[in-house]
Amino acid sequence: MPKPLSLAFDPIARADELWRQRWGSVPSMAAITSIMRAQQILLSEVDAVVKPYGLTFARYEALVLLTFSKAGELPMSKIGERLMVHPTSVTNTVDRLVKSGLVAKRPNPNDGRGTLASITDKGREVCDAATRDLMAMDFGLGVYDAEECAEIFAMLRPLRVAAADFSEE
Repeated sequence: MPKPLSLAFDPIARADELWRQRWGSVPSMAAITSIMRAQQILLSEVDAVVKPYGLTFARYEALVLLTFSKAGELPMSKIGERLMVHPTSVTNTVDRLVKSGLVAKRPNPNDGRGTLASITDKGREVCDAATRDLMAMDFGLGVYDAEECAEIFAMLRPLRVAAADFSEE
C-alpha cells in the first residue's frame, strides 16, 4: 500500500494551536493525539512485516506469549489476561492461528470447561522468523535509540499503572 502524501504542516501542532485559540491551552489533547497517531503508524508498519507470515500483530503477540510459556501452552483465559484483551478477541485470534496450523487447541484437563492453546512446531518457526524481521526494523521505533525507548517506556508506565494494567511491586 503506497504511503499517503505528506502534509506541508504538522496537523497535530495545527490542531493544538487552533484548540488553544478556541478553548485555551490543553497540552494533553496534543499528547493523546500524537500517541494515537503514533500507534496507527507503528501498527501499520509492524502489521506489514508480519503479514507475509499470515499474521497480524495480535496473532504474533499470542504466538510470542505461547513461546514464553514453559510448556508452550496456556489456557485461553490466561492468554486473554496476559494480552489484556476480551475473551472473544482471544478466541478469534487463536482460531485464526489454529486454521493456519500455528496453534492447536485441546480441552484443559485441569478445568472441564476450559481450553488450552498450544504452539505447534510450525508456529515456533513462524514466530522466530517474524521476530527476526521485527527486530531488524526495531519494531518501527528505529528513529529512537535504546535510551529514548527506555524513556518512552518509563513515561507511559504511570498511565498503565493508573489504568490498573498491573500492580506495582
